[in-house]
Amino acid sequence: MSVDLVHTGLAGQTVAVLRELVLTGEIAAGERVNEVGLAQRLGISRGPLREAIRHLASEGLLVLTPNRGAHVPVADNDGVHALFELRSALECAAARLAAARRTDEDLARMREVSAASRAAFTTGEFPYRLDLAFHGALLDAARSPLVAEQVRLAQQRVILLRATKEVAFSHERASMDDHDVLIEAITAHDGDRAAAVMATHLDRVRDQLLTTR
Repeated sequence: MSVDLVHTGLAGQTVAVLRELVLTGEIAAGERVNEVGLAQRLGISRGPLREAIRHLASEGLLVLTPNRGAHVPVADNDGVHALFELRSALECAAARLAAARRTDEDLARMREVSAASRAAFTTGEFPYRLDLAFHGALLDAARSPLVAEQVRLAQQRVILLRATKEVAFSHERASMDDHDVLIEAITAHDGDRAAAVMATHLDRVRDQLLTTR
């Protein structure tokens, strides 16, 4: 990954770069963050890097241990269940809100991202950014900033888990099908159906993470 940081907004850029390294698995689960090497690579001092580490620790993407620095967490099964309990509660509520509050522009954005996901899938890729973009479009339609903020924090922790897993094409195809059914329910202002589809969707993701090594 090539990195070019400028001094304007250095702290925010450092957070963004470090988050990308963690979420893509370049800094792997269980691996310690090499502050000296990473600071040299980014061409920055260790001050802003340490600020970024503390920020990601507050989001649950890193764990800080006294006198040992930071490392990427490794989730056990109990942690996966707890994370998805939170995510399901939040995103099922968001799906209901989206069904009630969506606009035509929101629907157009969800359809656009869904189509892009299928196009990427045909090439053998399913980048996490497209999955995030779809859920982000749904959150935008829900128009509940506090719910959206908490969902996004939970989503990144799921992405962190998935970076260590081999995800089957059949699972990704099912996820894209779920997205299309969500669009149908939200288009129809059917909050109950949207919430039910979201619950099934997240249960599938959870179970896939629990069964994949």
